[in-house]
Amino acid sequence: MSTNILPSFLEKYFEGLTLGSALFYSWKYGIRFEISDPLISYYEKDCLKQAFHRSITLFQRVFEEEDEILFVTDVHTTNKEPFLQKRPLNVYLKYIKDKKRLYQLNHYRLPSVFQDEHEEDDQSLTHRFVLSCKKTELRYAQLLQAINYEDFAHPSTILKSNPQSGYDIYFINISKKMIFHLYDDRGCDVLASNKESIRFLYEEYNTWILDYDRKEIDLLFT
Repeated sequence: MSTNILPSFLEKYFEGLTLGSALFYSWKYGIRFEISDPLISYYEKDCLKQAFHRSITLFQRVFEEEDEILFVTDVHTTNKEPFLQKRPLNVYLKYIKDKKRLYQLNHYRLPSVFQDEHEEDDQSLTHRFVLSCKKTELRYAQLLQAINYEDFAHPSTILKSNPQSGYDIYFINISKKMIFHLYDDRGCDVLASNKESIRFLYEEYNTWILDYDRKEIDLLFT
């Protein structure tokens, strides 16, 4: 698969969209799901039980075994931060089953995705890692759980050795023209090139939709 598959894919099917936080508000066809139960305290034993169940269930429904997937990780940091030079990002090492696939991992240095196009900031940047894979090649359940744990003091925290840097992980379904972004234990955005592609999610998991955005989402599908 071509190394420029991501920008060409976005340009063709998600014109004008930039991968970044709050994807739901950046695209016309999307659903924002509530992942954790806001009524359960962080201190309770089962606080993330719902988050694990919902994030894994949605992933399994969005991606089928034969779908072509782009596993994208953005690390937001600065030029002066040597973390990635001293210790390469281990997300792929931990969650890709076949380590030989890592030779196909692409790495790009980009201007910070949070930077306004009119701003000049030579310090902030985004390291983007992109790997083409299939669902069966991923330890996706463990990875989704690690994302859910990000705000907790847990051994699986992805950037535990470099908390001053932020990250985002996107799973892009090339076959079905969808984007899956579990941004933390609170919520998950699923975008599509057309709304009919994700209508089944709206119908099957309607009760999981974030109430704050429900009115906008209902208008899209009714």
